[in-house]
Amino acid sequence: MMKVNELNELKKDCIVKQKKGLHFILASVIIWALIVGVELTNWPILTKNLFIFCCSAPLMPIAFLLSKLLGIDFQNKENPLTKLGILFAANQVIYLLIPMWLFQASPENMLMVFAIIFGAHLMPFSWLYESRSYLFASIIIPIVSLFVGLKFGGLTLAIVMFVIESLFSLFLWIETGKQNLKAHIG
Repeated sequence: MMKVNELNELKKDCIVKQKKGLHFILASVIIWALIVGVELTNWPILTKNLFIFCCSAPLMPIAFLLSKLLGIDFQNKENPLTKLGILFAANQVIYLLIPMWLFQASPENMLMVFAIIFGAHLMPFSWLYESRSYLFASIIIPIVSLFVGLKFGGLTLAIVMFVIESLFSLFLWIETGKQNLKAHIG
């Protein structure tokens, strides 16, 4: 049975080597910028929704490229908690069946539910990375997405998500810098 100290050491390893998943959050900023671009078009709603799904497809390659540029260990294969992080992310894929259903059943609400699912899936990472930024984002994104999506529609929601993700990236960058400072001092 793993002891708490061993678990905490594995978490610290993930935090340092993977920089709290910063590369994925930065990649999501790019994804939401692409979604803003789709929302700016005059395409029919079903076409927009299809392209919104397409916008999320390059997340992994973009995150991989960013990990190389930022010196982040993309896989961290030695750490068993990496598999847990993959499981945390994989649950979002299952929930994407809901927006896929909404694609036809309620196309005007698809992006809103897509954003809600995206935000909610961040919560377990707040534990893994010991991050207030993840916790805050996992609560704020679904609430703001619901309100903005119902009140203002897709374009405004996409812009708000781009802004939130940009701020989330900034706060995560600050957290990561503090963590690196602690690692060098202690």
